[in-house]
Amino acid sequence: MKTKLFSILAASALAFTACSDENTPGPIVKGEKDLIGNIEANTTLDANIEYTMTGTVLVKSGATLTIPAGTTIKATAGGTNVYLLVEKGGKLIADGTADKPVIFTSAASAPKAGDWGGILLNGNAPLSRAEGAKSDAATEISTNIRFGGDDVADNSGKLNFVRIEYTGARINNDAEHNGLTLNGVGNGTVLSNIVLTHGDDDAIEFFGGTVNASNILVINCTDDMFDFSQGYRGTVKNVYGIREAGYTAVTADPRGIEADGNLDGKTPNDINQSDFTVDGITIVNNAPGKDANLTMHDVFKIRRGAKATIKNAFAKFGAGTTAVDLIDFNDDRGAGDAASTIEYTIDPANGLGDAKIKNPGNAKIEKKDGLKGADVSAFSWTGYKF
Repeated sequence: MKTKLFSILAASALAFTACSDENTPGPIVKGEKDLIGNIEANTTLDANIEYTMTGTVLVKSGATLTIPAGTTIKATAGGTNVYLLVEKGGKLIADGTADKPVIFTSAASAPKAGDWGGILLNGNAPLSRAEGAKSDAATEISTNIRFGGDDVADNSGKLNFVRIEYTGARINNDAEHNGLTLNGVGNGTVLSNIVLTHGDDDAIEFFGGTVNASNILVINCTDDMFDFSQGYRGTVKNVYGIREAGYTAVTADPRGIEADGNLDGKTPNDINQSDFTVDGITIVNNAPGKDANLTMHDVFKIRRGAKATIKNAFAKFGAGTTAVDLIDFNDDRGAGDAASTIEYTIDPANGLGDAKIKNPGNAKIEKKDGLKGADVSAFSWTGYKF
């Protein structure tokens, strides 16, 4: 089915009118336009038009898709067939403002998690790999779309003041769409002021790369809030994840942070394994589940060779909620790097209770009073009531 999908896209033209190579918008026209197919030349959308993404949109290498502040794109509920993917060498510039964010949402009359496949950026930055091997991997979408390279400062564009809603779709038992997928994205890319809400599966996942990110708000994702894998080496600042009352996970092990050094623990001898920093993080769970796993399995899971430096972490669990583990470095495919450091506090009035810390390698884990976690004032533009 994937081969057929991509062959159709390769032969199709854009269903909207592309702008000139100079990236100059066309006439301002009120109305709606469909968005589907390959973007092969620099294209700027029009903030006065509400676009409908009716299928897969591929930003090809050498092309830039620019989405101005205040633009809304509604995706037809099509699961794995509807998503926006930027190939390595391409760019997405979605540069909103606090008053006029760029919005990606579902076109369904009753939107829900999993309506569409989210946004995927593919870059040329390094991945974990065997000694002497090329830094290159296939996306979960298609083996024909590759990511990874040796350009630490690779630039895949800019996402600033962006809302991404009702994303995530299952490809198969081993692969799925996230809200925002970052494949080998370099630190020349800007990721800031992003809210990901009501996603099916992970909210944001970093597959290798060096991109930094700041001010990320995650609301009601069904699996992991923040996922790091395949040699991610960057810094994430001021992030907040919350599961609200009544929201249910779909996996047996939903987590606040899930971190692997290599891809799925399959290549434990890789070089360039994940070594990342999270500076200022809050994890809140207000959703009692029918068992502990559906509430939250781990707040922080560091495994499979990953090295994490987590500063100023704050966890808060509502009445009737708990976690299997607060911090867990164990895994049957390899423990987390013992050189990791975590400083945290937990709300004394929460339901974490006897949540455990599993730290066989004696990583430096320190409970500190007075830590506040994320600064929620950075998310005032979202209108979310904390």
